[in-house]
Amino acid sequence: MEIVTPNIPASLEELKALPYASLSEPEYGAALFVIAMMNYKDNRDQAVSMLEFLKGPGGVSEFEKQFLKDRLEGKDHVVRSFFAGTSPDNDYTPSMPYTISLARRDDTLSEGRISVFMNSSGADSPRYIRMRLKPSSGQWFIEEQFILSDIRIPKSMDEWA
Repeated sequence: MEIVTPNIPASLEELKALPYASLSEPEYGAALFVIAMMNYKDNRDQAVSMLEFLKGPGGVSEFEKQFLKDRLEGKDHVVRSFFAGTSPDNDYTPSMPYTISLARRDDTLSEGRISVFMNSSGADSPRYIRMRLKPSSGQWFIEEQFILSDIRIPKSMDEWA
């Protein structure tokens, strides 16, 4: 599945206005996580408020906030690497409109949980986000994400390039 947006929402209200904010498919919330984290560099509070929405009843713990800080501070290229058109050679500059390709693996479906995989142009293997279904609303929320590991650094940051 491809998720496409012409711009990156700068607020929770703008994120909720996207058609994917229905969270009716597990891929929607996974893609919105990447889109929301694009705000982290310039507006950490907005990024966290978007994540609160995407996590649903689980909310965002202090541990998760610290984890985001550890993984994203000075490394916003990690998030950009999930968009089409990016590579270490172009400093992970996405092509427009912003496009994310995702694939759910039905073999990971278990007790209302499923893993959604996506490729980082700076990593050798797909990364995934585990989504959890809330049966009463039919929405899929982020349970846990495994996509913010280090990747190849952008060419502009590589002193050996």
